[in-house]
Amino acid sequence: MKPESRTPNVRISPHAHELLRQLAEEEQASMQAVLDRAIERYHRESFLRAANNDFQALKGDSRAWKHEAQERQLWEQTLTDGLDKK
Repeated sequence: MKPESRTPNVRISPHAHELLRQLAEEEQASMQAVLDRAIERYHRESFLRAANNDFQALKGDSRAWKHEAQERQLWEQTLTDGLDKK
């Protein structure tokens, strides 16, 4: 069996299984599809939460924040490079 075609088993609590079953029924989707979407959403939220934390830390360091603002100014100048927008 190829690794990418293998379907792993994961244990979840009976309560989580019941919630998953209800969501799948409400959405008229498979439990796997509902779980895939939930994991993807959790992954995106975790990424954004980490990015927000890093951004707040950057803003908390006045020297680093000033450097960031200067770098943004340099990048904003590229918008007037004379190239046509498509």
